[in-house]
Amino acid sequence: MPESSPSCGASAVARLSSDAATVRKIADALAESLTAGQFAASAFEDSSGQWSLAIHFRAPPDEAAALTFETLAPTDWVRNSLEGLAPVDAGRFAVHTAHARERVRGKRIGIEIEAGLAFGTGHHGTTRGCLLALDRIAKAQSRRPATTGSAALRRKRGKRADVLDIGTGTGVLAIAAAKVLHRPVLASDLDPRAVAIAQGNARINGVGGAVEIIHTAGLRADTFRARAPYALIFANILLEPLKTLATPIAGLVARNGQVVLSGLLASQAGTALAGYRARGLVLARRMTLENWTTLILARPATRRATKRRSGSG
Repeated sequence: MPESSPSCGASAVARLSSDAATVRKIADALAESLTAGQFAASAFEDSSGQWSLAIHFRAPPDEAAALTFETLAPTDWVRNSLEGLAPVDAGRFAVHTAHARERVRGKRIGIEIEAGLAFGTGHHGTTRGCLLALDRIAKAQSRRPATTGSAALRRKRGKRADVLDIGTGTGVLAIAAAKVLHRPVLASDLDPRAVAIAQGNARINGVGGAVEIIHTAGLRADTFRARAPYALIFANILLEPLKTLATPIAGLVARNGQVVLSGLLASQAGTALAGYRARGLVLARRMTLENWTTLILARPATRRATKRRSGSG
């Protein structure tokens, strides 16, 4: 039953407790829904390790009609819903399903996503924000000569990755990075189904050889350290795991490297930013779409540069 929640500006909030994968799936499904503008969903982990989902409604929900049951014929409802989605443009990128392949315009960099059990079609403000950030980063890199840091990365041992995508979902960001940056990408997800779907999407887009996707939670796996440092790291997840991962992410990004954070409500961006600033990263750009904020952070080449820019943003 929804409860009153005047402090967040919404009229009611509904809560659900479950395991991390289930809570994340529901949060992603709600974020991708056509009525996403009518509520804000946030997920968090309590001290006992239990995950909870809070859905803040902007208008009082119809409690009598809030929960209904009916028997449906077996169908892949996720696939059916995604097949009807129009391509989403984000900078030079166009994210689309196979059914909308012919609708991708002109010189767009197409990213085809096979409808499945993982969410992340580009329609949500967090994914679009990350794609716009990637487009901006790629354009900036193409306009300047290689830095000492990037040259060192290229000389590094043969089996490496220049880009890391944490919580890859359908693999949209990993695929986009491989296509536009022409660099090897390491991606991860805690859901084995998402890993399988992302691997399939990478193959569909012709970058299966450039994108490695592993099944793991957090950043404790040796694989992450073995491929570090990374010139670019994506973490499009949620506030609480972003806070938890601040130290390992800061330790994995290369000097002159960048970190793109998303999955943040506009009101949460300051909290996330503070944790990463405390670990030496500086704010390069903040973008807000549909009340969701994407942060582009940079790790300066020297500590002196960090102190000089610590007041920026």
